[in-house]
Amino acid sequence: MLLSQEKSAPIAAEIPKLSPHEVVQKILTGRGVEVLETARRYYPKEVGIIEENLARLIESSRLKGPVSGEELYSFLRRVGLSFSMDTKIRVKEHGELKTLEEKFREGVR
Repeated sequence: MLLSQEKSAPIAAEIPKLSPHEVVQKILTGRGVEVLETARRYYPKEVGIIEENLARLIESSRLKGPVSGEELYSFLRRVGLSFSMDTKIRVKEHGELKTLEEKFREGVR
């Protein structure tokens, strides 16, 4: 009986625990990862603390995903992290995405 307990204990120890960053990334959808990384560039220390707390909430099932990029951005703004995202407006024409700059150039010709 002792031998069977000793063999089962190392198996449980071998399961790698995910980092808070990995736990949070699993529930992000859309531009969520991009929002998180942009916020990290502006506020590396604060985002690390927020990730640890979010990971704890996720693991305790108090926060369930998915969390979109817009929701994450709104949450980060509400806790006081103000930053801007790189925004591009593109138009879909004949199955092809074109920037506004390309669209205006075509109109000038």
